[in-house]
Amino acid sequence: MKTIFHLDMDAFFVSVERILDPSLEGKPVIVGGDPHGRGVVAACSYEARKYGLHSAMPIKTAFRLCPNGIYLHGHHKEYGRYSRVVKRLLEKVFPIVERASIDEFYLDFTGCEKIYGAPDSFAERIQKEIWETIGLPCSIGIASNKTVAKIASDFKKPKGITFVPHGKEKEFLAPLKIEKIPGIGKATFNLLHSRGFITVNDIANVSQDYLSILLGKYGTDLWKKANGHGTDLLSVEHERKSISKETTFGKDIVSKTKIESVIFELVGEACQLLRNGMLQTSTVSIKLRYADFSTLTRAKTIKQTDDDKVVYDVAVDLFRKAFTRGVGIRLIGIHLSKLSQFAEQEILFEDEEIARKKMLSAVTKIRDKYGFESIHIGKTEND
Repeated sequence: MKTIFHLDMDAFFVSVERILDPSLEGKPVIVGGDPHGRGVVAACSYEARKYGLHSAMPIKTAFRLCPNGIYLHGHHKEYGRYSRVVKRLLEKVFPIVERASIDEFYLDFTGCEKIYGAPDSFAERIQKEIWETIGLPCSIGIASNKTVAKIASDFKKPKGITFVPHGKEKEFLAPLKIEKIPGIGKATFNLLHSRGFITVNDIANVSQDYLSILLGKYGTDLWKKANGHGTDLLSVEHERKSISKETTFGKDIVSKTKIESVIFELVGEACQLLRNGMLQTSTVSIKLRYADFSTLTRAKTIKQTDDDKVVYDVAVDLFRKAFTRGVGIRLIGIHLSKLSQFAEQEILFEDEEIARKKMLSAVTKIRDKYGFESIHIGKTEND
C-alpha cells in the first residue's frame, strides 16, 4: 500500500502578498480586486474568514461583510514564481511530485521511510523547511490515497499535519460533514441533505446501488470516496494541450491602444509558459467579449514558435480585423494551441533564429528568478 502526501499552501495568495509586504501580517487581506467592481474573492486571509468571507464569493459581498479589509488585485506572476520554488524544493526530496494546482502538490512517499523515517515526522521537517527557506505556511495530509490525503490536509488548517494510518481511512472520514468530500457541489449537497445525508458515514453506510440510482456514475465514485478508497497514482507531468491567458476589465474598454497593450502583456505571459515547458505553438487565437456579453474568437495557424514578437504580431492582427463594432470590450483573451515539444535541430543553420532563441531563453530565466515585470521584449511604453 502506498503513502501519499497532499501538501496544500495555506491562504497561498495572501501568504505571498505578506512576503512582498510584511505590514499585511495579522490583518484581514482579500485578493480579488476592486471591492466596488466586478469579480470574486480569489483568496482571503484567516483573519478575513472570521467575517464569513471565502474564496469565490462575489467581491461586493465580501466588502459588505468586511469593509475594513485590505483589498488587493494581487501579484499573479509572483504566485507562479513562488509555486515553482516550492515545487523545486519538493523535487529534491520526493521521488514523485505532482503539482495539482498552483498551491497544492501530491507527493509519493512510498518506500522512503528507510531514508527519512516516519511519514508524519518527515512532514514536520518539510513544513518547517518551506516556512524557514521560503516564508510560506502549508498544511499536509498523509494517507494511502490522494482523496483521503487531500481531505486530511484540510483537517487542521493552517499549519496542520494529519496522518491517516493505513486501514483507518473510513474511520477518519466517518464523522466529517459530507461537504468535506472533494467534488460535492451545491446541487449535489442539497440533494444529499434532502435525503438525510449529513456525515460521510451516512454515505458510506448505504448501498452503492442506491447512490448509483440517485446520482448516476458519480454516485458510485462518491460511495468509494466515503469508504476511504481513491487513486494512489501520481502524474509527474500532464501533457499540456493549450495555454490561455485572459483579462476581464473593471470598466469596459474602447481604446484600441489600451487593448493592444493588454494583449502584449498576455502574450508575454503565455509565451513565458511555453518556454518554461519547452513548448512551441502553431495556432494563435484571440477571444473578445463585448460589453453586451457577445463573444467572438479568431484564430490563425502559423509556423511553430515560442517567440513573443511573432505571437504578438499575429494576435494584434487578429484583434484589429475582429474589432469592428462600436461597443466596449469587457474581456480579452489569448489562447495558444497545437503545442509541441521544441526541437532545436529545426534551426541549426539559421544563425539569426539561434541568437533570438538564446535571448528568449535568457529572458525566461531572468523572469523566473526576478518576476515577469523585470524584463520586457520587443515593445516599450513609447512604441
